[in-house]
Amino acid sequence: GVQLVESGGGLVQPGGSLRLSCAASGYTYRIKYMGWFRQAPGKEREGVAACNIGGSSRSYAGSVKGRFTISQDSAKNTVYLQMNSLKPEDTAMYYCAAATGSWCSVISWSSNAFGYWGQGTQVTVSS
Repeated sequence: GVQLVESGGGLVQPGGSLRLSCAASGYTYRIKYMGWFRQAPGKEREGVAACNIGGSSRSYAGSVKGRFTISQDSAKNTVYLQMNSLKPEDTAMYYCAAATGSWCSVISWSSNAFGYWGQGTQVTVSS
């Protein structure tokens, strides 16, 4: 299978920045798309950003567009989420996910489109 390990979460003040990383291992050749999701307490998991391997296609949730940037380093099998101008409402557990299906299914932001998931990294935005 594919294993995903996130890192980079933490506590940051409003307006600050964080960069999350997700390292993939195992059968990485199966991966066509990578994404980031988040889940706040009491809320449903929501898609944040996604890209294809190679980074030529990217998609963002409206709530983070212009503040978050997804990128990937194929040589390192790693995907990043640069988060700027963080707000308290960005507080959540952030999950990395990998998909082997279609771009259309990925940007539907359905969790079912992603077959592989990391354990998550906590991001807390608070003063």
